[in-house]
Amino acid sequence: TSFPKQKIKVLLLEGIHPAAAEMLRSEGFAVTTQDKALEGPALRKALAGAADTPDSGMHVLGIRSKSQLTADVLAACPRLLAVGCFCIGTNQVDLTEACRRGVAVFNSPFSNTRSVAELPIAEIIALSRRMIAQSNLVHAGGWDKSAAGAHEVRGRTLGIVGYGHIGSQVSVLAEAMGMRVLFFDIISKLALGNARPVRSLAELLKHSDVVTLHIPATPMTEGLIGKAELKQMRPGSILINNARGSVGDVPALAEAIRSGHLAGAAAGVFPHAPAGKGEKFSSELQGLPNVILTPHVGGSTEEAHAAIGEDVADKLIRFINNGSTTGAVNMPIVDLPEQVHADPTAAGDGKRRSHRLLHMHRNVPGVLSEMHTLIAELGVNINAEYLQTNRDIGYVVLDVDPQFGKQILAGLKAMPATIRVRPLW
Repeated sequence: TSFPKQKIKVLLLEGIHPAAAEMLRSEGFAVTTQDKALEGPALRKALAGAADTPDSGMHVLGIRSKSQLTADVLAACPRLLAVGCFCIGTNQVDLTEACRRGVAVFNSPFSNTRSVAELPIAEIIALSRRMIAQSNLVHAGGWDKSAAGAHEVRGRTLGIVGYGHIGSQVSVLAEAMGMRVLFFDIISKLALGNARPVRSLAELLKHSDVVTLHIPATPMTEGLIGKAELKQMRPGSILINNARGSVGDVPALAEAIRSGHLAGAAAGVFPHAPAGKGEKFSSELQGLPNVILTPHVGGSTEEAHAAIGEDVADKLIRFINNGSTTGAVNMPIVDLPEQVHADPTAAGDGKRRSHRLLHMHRNVPGVLSEMHTLIAELGVNINAEYLQTNRDIGYVVLDVDPQFGKQILAGLKAMPATIRVRPLW
């Protein structure tokens, strides 16, 4: 049933930026935060609450990438309404099971785009000027002002593999430094500035002084840059991979560096990486000259974490407060206005809103017919109705006159196809 905001319980794990908790608390929700991830039984217990205290379960969960929200965990937490993934990826959540249970899942696919795009730009300059080697030499007490192997980036050609939100931002920044930009994508994309698309990966590799990868991990991209592709790159060129560890052949890249065919490389992702801080990392690229290794920190800036916190919190607030699923990755998308006043001339404060009923149901024939028959038999006036479906479920939102809200609610709950009904009085 609909109940006061202070009874909406939110659990934020994994050190989510304080901006998220601040926004959620400002809405009146009860927010609990924890720096660590929770797994299996511990996560189930935290979400389900005490068995002898029905109101102790959580309604909203916020996680990053480590807490795994499996089908078993979802089954044990019937009060859960929504999950916020405060990151880009959502593979830590069983999205299909969450959808079938009417649990909306939100993420933040764009909020760290600028932070991710800035990293390869910094690496392009550092590798082109051999800054790491020069810095290490001076730290060790050496001094060598030779220009050998150092280049301006102005006038050089950058090849971008994957021209999505991040790749296109890298393109804009690179052009601002005077670089010529080529890009390759399997989907036709609008070129920004003077960037030029090429028709094949081989063409891009052949004509680029620096190649940067911005592609997802898919069967198509696995091993995309292997020994053959590295040989196609220009002698003395540079490869940057901050995308996914599975897209590159690390031993082949290490050999290309050792042989001198490539002048440098940067990698922030690896086929095998530690699960967390404190675990030992090992790679064939360690110790090689003019190679920058980072621990997958492309989006790890304070600005990006704050922006992600605010973005996901805003989506969760809209869903809890008015039912909008805009930004959900597993639900039919319904962008809803604020609830309307049913009777602006009503006595008192004149703020008698329509009752809003959020109905999630299995996507089977006859649901709308059954719903409309129920409403017609009650003689109810529908002020607004919204509907979207996906393969598994349908999402219907009804704004009805207040005097009929509870009757319709009872009827909707009794429908066989109903997954969840949530009223907003």
